[in-house]
Amino acid sequence: MGMRRPGTPTLEEVAAHAGVGRGTVSRVINNAAGVKDSTRRIVQQSIEALGYVPNLAARSLAARRTDAVTLVLTEPDWRQFAEPFFSEIVRSLGDALADTGMQLMLTLVHSDTERKRFLEYARGGRVDGVLLMSVHAGDRLPDMLAEARLPTVMLGRRSGDEYVSYVDADNVGGARSAVSHLLSRGRRTIATITGPLDLYAAQCRLRGYQDALTSAGLSSVESLVAESDFTEDSGRRAMAELLERHPEIDGVLAASDTTAAGALQALRAAGRRVPEDVSVIGFDDFALAQHTEPRLTTVRQPLEEMGRAMIRLLLEDMEEPSMAYRHVILRTQLVTRDSA
Repeated sequence: MGMRRPGTPTLEEVAAHAGVGRGTVSRVINNAAGVKDSTRRIVQQSIEALGYVPNLAARSLAARRTDAVTLVLTEPDWRQFAEPFFSEIVRSLGDALADTGMQLMLTLVHSDTERKRFLEYARGGRVDGVLLMSVHAGDRLPDMLAEARLPTVMLGRRSGDEYVSYVDADNVGGARSAVSHLLSRGRRTIATITGPLDLYAAQCRLRGYQDALTSAGLSSVESLVAESDFTEDSGRRAMAELLERHPEIDGVLAASDTTAAGALQALRAAGRRVPEDVSVIGFDDFALAQHTEPRLTTVRQPLEEMGRAMIRLLLEDMEEPSMAYRHVILRTQLVTRDSA
């Protein structure tokens, strides 16, 4: 392995033909970042003209690369993976990796023993990089991976003090815009159904809700807040509890579209019309939002862009490890439909 047949062009010959350095040719072959499109086209034309075929096995061995990254799911409740958020993220990550020649693997971790086992697996050179999602407050896995100097990017973060590289949405701003919209429609008794409050994203959406009320001169009332686990069933239960505490509710921000779908069911069961009696806004903008009755006004998270950004950060760190952790926060957008 690694020996070439007489007449087989080398990496150096491709570089000379293209008029670039050997490292540039290597980056083009590996589909790495940092190469201008015009230079990439010239190198690809030289590869085709000379008939150069990379020895993938030798390249992988020499570079200690597996051409595989793994998405690690640390959510303790596996029911969450039946929710649209999970499938949308996996699809966006797969699409972002489609042209790289790399495989996306899936790893489930939900105990300390499994964390240690996965760390040894990753340190053994079996994957080139790690993607993390559903990381709750206090989870040590991101720190363990960082200490092992394994390229790692998180979807979301554990707290405002997160230092591991991550990609997140502007959860505070998204929730603030949603509640501001409800206020602009004349709603004054506005409740919120949060996600699990040991997730920083859920804390941020609650903060955005509170910020918007404060800016309008209204107090945030604790009994107008109910916690859910992002599922439809928990949204239905939370909405029923809120109506029992405050029958006068006229607006609701739910922390996910699936939670909002459950809230709509509870409102319908209680004889409340949406949006005439109660306006409802979700968060995510899944396909589900266009199929509820009525169609759901929601805060769009740019999940496709988030997946692409995660892969970009990971590949860059794999190609050229940086001393700096990188944090990317993408904008959200309020999408108005019939429910508000």
